[in-house]
Amino acid sequence: MRANGAFTLVYLSILTALAVVLHTVEAWLPVPYLFPGAKLGLANIVGLHVIFTHGASAALVVTLLRSLIGSLVSGTFLGVGFAMSVSAGLASTAVMGALASSGLGPVGISIVGAVTHNLTQLAVAALVTRQPGIVFYLPVLLFFAVPTGTLVGIVSGKMKPLEANIRALLNPRRPTPGD
Repeated sequence: MRANGAFTLVYLSILTALAVVLHTVEAWLPVPYLFPGAKLGLANIVGLHVIFTHGASAALVVTLLRSLIGSLVSGTFLGVGFAMSVSAGLASTAVMGALASSGLGPVGISIVGAVTHNLTQLAVAALVTRQPGIVFYLPVLLFFAVPTGTLVGIVSGKMKPLEANIRALLNPRRPTPGD
């Protein structure tokens, strides 16, 4: 494996672990809102960062692994919550990846991703529970999509300099032929 390929593998592994931790911590946090399902989406910070640094396909892999491992850790694997998490995570990551080259900034892309996430979650919940009336909850979730999407976009935009620091740690100065 090339040095750059090894760096990418290690870097994406570190980011996947970070996303799993954020996913798990958020699942364990008591929801401070009066509305169930409204969350900060902290793990999406990592997904958006990966879109901008390594592309949408890498971000889809990170999102899938984050959902799988995070659901195993939090005890929701193969439950309704898992179905909602993995489908909404993949859908929103795909949409954000498609928008990455649109000229829209991280905040705008993140807000669209948050809206996509909410739409997908409700669609899956309606299908799984066979309760189509659940879609009437959409305005409540969309109310939270803008501020949480803004937060995720801002923090994700601030992560880019971290890559250079991690690259320096993982790739120490190579000796030159005369050393």
